[in-house]
Amino acid sequence: MVGSHGQFKKKKSLPIETTFNLPTDIPVWPPGGGFASGIIDLGGGLLVSQITTFNKVWTTFEGGPNNLGATFFEPTGLSQGFFMLGCYCQPNNMPLHGWVLVGKDNSSISNGALAKPVDYKLVWTTSSLKIKQDGEGYIWLPIAPDEYKPVGYVVTTSQEKPSLDKIRCVRSDLTDECTTYHSKKLWRTQNKRFNVFDVRPMKRSIEAQGVSVGTFLAQSGGGANSKPLPIVCLKNTKAKFSYMPNFSQVEAMIKAYSPYMYLHPMEEYLPSSVDWFFTNGAVLIEKRKGVIRESAIEPNGSNLPQGGSNDEEVTYWLDLPLDETKRVKVKQGDLASSQAYVHVKPMMGGTFTDIAMWVFYPFNGGAKAKVACTNIPLRTKGEHVGDWEHVTLRVSNLNGELWKVYFSQHSRGKWVDASELEFQNGNRVVAYSSLHGHALFPKPGVVMQGMRRFGVRNDAAKSDAVMDMANGFEIVGAEYLGSEIREPPWLNYWMNWGPKNGPKGPKQKDSWKGDER
Repeated sequence: MVGSHGQFKKKKSLPIETTFNLPTDIPVWPPGGGFASGIIDLGGGLLVSQITTFNKVWTTFEGGPNNLGATFFEPTGLSQGFFMLGCYCQPNNMPLHGWVLVGKDNSSISNGALAKPVDYKLVWTTSSLKIKQDGEGYIWLPIAPDEYKPVGYVVTTSQEKPSLDKIRCVRSDLTDECTTYHSKKLWRTQNKRFNVFDVRPMKRSIEAQGVSVGTFLAQSGGGANSKPLPIVCLKNTKAKFSYMPNFSQVEAMIKAYSPYMYLHPMEEYLPSSVDWFFTNGAVLIEKRKGVIRESAIEPNGSNLPQGGSNDEEVTYWLDLPLDETKRVKVKQGDLASSQAYVHVKPMMGGTFTDIAMWVFYPFNGGAKAKVACTNIPLRTKGEHVGDWEHVTLRVSNLNGELWKVYFSQHSRGKWVDASELEFQNGNRVVAYSSLHGHALFPKPGVVMQGMRRFGVRNDAAKSDAVMDMANGFEIVGAEYLGSEIREPPWLNYWMNWGPKNGPKGPKQKDSWKGDER
């Protein structure tokens, strides 16, 4: 039902009308450094803080995920001297759970870190559209003065231009190129002529300086990939990301957030520690000029070849024990010995910490296909020696809050917002390992990969077999901590962890230095 001036009277409440919070309060972290201090100095006189409280500006009740529309907000509760850099947008099909950065000019020069816009450009309005909405919406792009750029939009319910004091633009040398995040299309009109995208830095790695602002991109038509985009991200110009957590803080975060990983009730191939795999008979195979030689492996992998790559003259891979009895035993793994191997890295210009928790399985079982309503075992299809899977916890360096988790799923994976996760024992995440393939999911059930009526089944369910990743974890990598972390020799074994289609180890994955896909 639509009232006067486009005012739509909704019949039931929407998920976004509730605010998501973690089940328990964020812990008090061990002291030291700038981690979780509430403010990050990005250099050049620019200080940023993270705002998670909002005032609603405008809502549409159609289009977007589940055709429930989206809501636009502006940050509230800013500390003295901080200014809005852009509004926030979220689909209505989820509880409110978001953030934007706000900025403070801490420079002492005439061309400061921040500047007021000189004008606004009306990007889009619903004033002439007959859509379900809470009043009329107007989206304005700030027009920045010379040598400055906008990093977000102002959203209003009035055709009058916003005050020039409403928002700040950022000096160009403190900004970086951004790109749309297509897996997070926040909203689109039903005629597909207007889209709202999440954005993130173009370059994302442990050394990249780009910083997400938490704002959105608003564009008419299909030009989301046009370059350059009308808005940019921020840049951390400091040589070192000094707001990363210290060793004690990392350990505390792992204990606060790390998953309980449930294995399927019918799972035959359990995880184990790498040491258990080696000491129970795994072998290193060397093929040199057609001659094959097997070698036992030291418990920490100290006799494995380090770095390099296979070539025409010599090839290496790992394999199960040659003795059949031992081979069967090692294939089954050993849950009691299993542990999470942790890599800690800065992301988004050091404003977030990614805690990647890797799990090793001696063997990956065969896949099962589904055609229409029929399940078809694929026998040895998908079987291979050695299997590495991981979850990545993304934690804000501004306050230490867990924001989302990445679940690896074979060669790819998926980021899941904290509001969509299952928790246990406080803020501990729950993960489900799929039957035989060990892909990780945030919920139990059957997930199909492939076409609509044909694909590979991923069955995930809770059982008594559970791996507590906070129990006996080992931090094997954290480049920014330098000599505090000693990498085990097996981490720098760069060849395959199994014959034929065996996987590479964690350090050879693109995500070791880059962002998750």
